[in-house]
Order: sequence, then C-alpha cells, then structure tokens
Amino acid sequence: MIEKKKIILVPYPAQGRVTPMLKLAAVIAGLGQFRPVVLTPEFIHRRISPRIDGVLCLPLPDGLEGGVAPDFFAVERAMEETMPPALEELLREMAGGVACVEVARRSGVAAAGFWPAMHATYRLVAAIPDLIRTGVVSENGCPRNPSDLISLSSHEPTLTTNDLPWLIGSSKARVSRFKFWTRTIERSKTLQYIMINTFSEGSDLNTEQSTKFDGENSPQILEIGPLIMQAATTTSTTLWEEDTSCLDWLDKQNVGSVMYISFGSWVRPIGEVKVNSLASTLEALGMPFIWVVGPAWRLALPEGFIERVATYGRVVEWAPQLEVLQHPAVKCYLTHRGWNSTMEAIQCKKPLLCYPIAGDQFLNCTYIVNTWKTRVKIERFRIEEIESGIRKVEDGKFTGRIEELNEKLFGKEGSSKAMAKLSTFIKDLNT
Repeated sequence: MIEKKKIILVPYPAQGRVTPMLKLAAVIAGLGQFRPVVLTPEFIHRRISPRIDGVLCLPLPDGLEGGVAPDFFAVERAMEETMPPALEELLREMAGGVACVEVARRSGVAAAGFWPAMHATYRLVAAIPDLIRTGVVSENGCPRNPSDLISLSSHEPTLTTNDLPWLIGSSKARVSRFKFWTRTIERSKTLQYIMINTFSEGSDLNTEQSTKFDGENSPQILEIGPLIMQAATTTSTTLWEEDTSCLDWLDKQNVGSVMYISFGSWVRPIGEVKVNSLASTLEALGMPFIWVVGPAWRLALPEGFIERVATYGRVVEWAPQLEVLQHPAVKCYLTHRGWNSTMEAIQCKKPLLCYPIAGDQFLNCTYIVNTWKTRVKIERFRIEEIESGIRKVEDGKFTGRIEELNEKLFGKEGSSKAMAKLSTFIKDLNT
C-alpha cells in the first residue's frame, strides 16, 4: 500500500486560529488524497491532543513554561526563535512524503498560507506599504490623522484608522504588533496560494474581491470558509474544557428566549466597570442568558451576582459554542465580533449584537453592521441600549437578511464555489 503524501499544517497558536485549521485538516482528510498532520506548540498540544480524533497532531517544542498561559509577545518569540529549528528538523525527517507546509522557512518544501480571518483583514494588512506611502500611518503603524478614511475598493465600506487591527494595548505593544503584521505580509508574498476562512464579503456577495493595494506578485486567494465551517469533526477542538451542562439547561428554556454572551477566548478583560455594567443590565433585564466568563473576567463580577441570577441565568467558563448557537432556545448572541464567532452565528442563523474590543473585531463589525446590515452595534452595556438592540434584531428585515446570507454561504452555491477553489489547490499539489 502506497503511503499518502502529507500536508503539514501549522496554525498560529491561539484558539481562533487552531480551531479553523483543525477543521481544514478534517476537510483535506475527507478528500482522501493526502494525510494532514497538524503541528502545534507543546502548550497547545497538551490541551487538545487528548480530544482530537481522526487527524494526526504532533507537538513542536516551544520553550515556554508549562502551565503558564503565554501572552502574544511570548508566543511571537517562540515562533521566531524556538519553533522554526524544530519545524525544519521535523520536515527533513518527513521530506519524502510532504506535499505542502503552511508555515515554513528554509525548509525546501512547497508552502501555502492559511488566513483564518476575513479577506478584508488580509487586504487591509497587505495595504500597509500604501498606507505608509500615502501618509495614513507612520513607519511604525501609528495613524497620523484619526479622521483619515481608508477605501480598499469602490464596492466595500469606508474604513477609519480605528479599524487597523494592530492598534491594541500600549504604544510599544502596537508597534510590536505592527511589525508582526508587516513580517507576515512580507513572507506571504512568496506563497502561490493563500486559503482564507471566508467568502466574498462586499455588498454584493457574488462579487469576487480585489484591492488596489495588491501587488502584481500577490498570492492566489482561495476563499474556502463555508467548507471549513461545515467540516465534520467528532471531537472538540477547543483549548478549554467545555461546560456541556448549559445544553441541558437550554433544553428547559422556551424557544427564542435566551441571550448567549461570549467575548472570545483571548480578548483581554474589558475592565471592572464594564463587566459590572453588563452584569447589572443582565440582572435588571431578567432575561434568560448564558454568559461565558473566564477567570480573568470573573473577578470583576459584582459580589453575589451568580447566586442572584441563578433562576434564569448561567455563568460558565467555556461553552460548546456551536451547539449553543444551534439550540432553538437561543434568541441572539452578544459578542466581540471575532471572525469564528461571526461565521458560526451566520451558520446558525442567529442575530448578533456587536461589541468589538480589539484587533480585527472593529473591521468585522463594520462589514456586519454597515455592509450586510444583519447586526446591531452596541456602544455601552446600558439596559436601554441592550433592549433596543434586541428589538432591532427581532425585526423581520434582519431575520430575512440573515436567512439570505446563510443560504449564499452555506447553501449549495456557496459550498460548490468553495469546493472548486480547494480542488484547484489539491489538483496543483498532484501535478
């Protein structure tokens, strides 16, 4: 029996990147032509390997202390210093059967890219040279004029400098993130293909996206998001243990009565004042809810809050999100606008209340609210604003647009387009 060639997949080590790449691996495995192998740093491998079935996962030495959750900068150092030599050594051992590697330098094998966010985010980051040349940002990525507007193309929404995804944290942190993004784009120029967990995102969802900032040697973009979202996985791909008891609780609630609230896996705490404000609003509303609150946020909850809302609310550290969103009891989803959450909400036809916090979430929100007009942006956690948002997403116009968007993405047409693009990539590997 001839052993299948391997496709090595190396995701950026964060929940929102690991999950879609594991799903991509499942899609590739289902095609039957190649054997996908997912490589993750040791601190992630320890968490996910016991729960992954059907896809081979191997650890990469990361040099990080076990048991300590690394921050962005510790992970970046590991990716630049510790992990590349280990990756190269592993690739040399597997060289005879490797067809493609997602993240590789100096390895001598073909490389493709995988972008887990919106295509618009990639286009915005790829526009950095033009943003510098035209004076929109400095050499360090700092906006020169907060009122400057950015237009990627004529059929897409106008962006502001607030939408730039590297504007997170202190000035020093912003410069470091900007340099990370510029390195990422520079390295991507050598790639023939970049697969993206997305779809055509403009006002006309059937229009292929392009941007005046793309260079002549830009990689070929393959939008395969619908396939990844529908990938059949038999095990959890999350880095944290899910509290599945909330599903039993949902079974006891009325159809369309529950608000689901989650601000993602990596987003920094929004501060004690905002956490208290949201908790007070949920308590005043008296509306059934599930709120995902990690340890860093839980310390800011008002004293006695969990006990007072126990008759109608559930506070969990992590939830089986897709199952929750699919549940008929869930009315709407209050979220930070992370891309995976956006795609899952569209897949499950759930209206969204958007509260972007950092990174690409502001850009995502711009498209969701202004272009697709299927979501409502929340500026504050006051009861009047939350109630108003809920009334708006209950409007028939909203639900109709969500149904239409779901059909274009996950119906026969959207899935066929995505499969055709992935087939282009697989066919090229076979030649």
